[in-house]
Amino acid sequence: MFEYEGMQTAAALLSPGPEGATGPDVPARAGGRSGSTRPTRRVDHLGDARAALERITALRSRVSEMEAPRVDVQGLPTADALQPLLPGGAIRVGGSYAVQESVLLAMTMLQAASAEGAWCAVVGVPSFGVEAAAAMGIDLERLVLVPDPGDQWLTVTAALADVAQVVLTRPLGRVVPGDVSRLSARLRQRGGALVALGAWPGADVTLRVSGSVWNGIGDGHGYLTERRATVTASGRAGAGRPVSADLLLPAADGAVRPAAPLVARAGGTGTGVAGAPGAVGADGAGASRVLRPVAVAS
Repeated sequence: MFEYEGMQTAAALLSPGPEGATGPDVPARAGGRSGSTRPTRRVDHLGDARAALERITALRSRVSEMEAPRVDVQGLPTADALQPLLPGGAIRVGGSYAVQESVLLAMTMLQAASAEGAWCAVVGVPSFGVEAAAAMGIDLERLVLVPDPGDQWLTVTAALADVAQVVLTRPLGRVVPGDVSRLSARLRQRGGALVALGAWPGADVTLRVSGSVWNGIGDGHGYLTERRATVTASGRAGAGRPVSADLLLPAADGAVRPAAPLVARAGGTGTGVAGAPGAVGADGAGASRVLRPVAVAS
């Protein structure tokens, strides 16, 4: 009533009003004396309701702006190779990301944050290679490994979210929406992010290797040196158009970085990449055939 001025102020009640005013809106005369009445104030209920609605609408707009994710101020350190694939070019605080099959790609999600001194954790990924992690620049002294959490993998993941900025976990069972919401709230509170090796309900972005070619194998001999991979990112529930980028996953030195654009060979249909169809060798001749490994751990 006070907010919408449904009551009169004390000053208005004590001030003299027009004589002879009568009606249901006129208060009783002060002190029983005649000739002086309290003033009346007609309330515009419709106008007050409109003003209140405008204030509520403005407040809702401000709350929405405050709750909206601000990648520019809430972004975590992110590898240069992954920035074109993520909204805002960064892993956001409280975000969840799904990486399909590729352990090395999931490892890249930890690299930049670890290089800047953040703690990272890996849960339920026994194939996580510490030598490969060290070659990528991940600080092993700030890396927590839980290779076999058993049935308590979700509890272990939630506990490590309190101390690690980026948590990589492999879902080993069904995840209900309530668990996802509670874990996301904890990550936002602690300023961290989750990377799931496999499917994750409501993941902000899903990354997968949609194609790759290994370099280094000659005509029946040689060593694998680097892999050129096409990584595709899709949004939550398929929202938005998928985005793709070519990465060296890994490069010859074990790092992950953006791949140089392909240059077609003049007069041919080749790609200009060593070990790829139609590639030009050191002597200017095209490769006769390409040998691909049957199975190589990613």
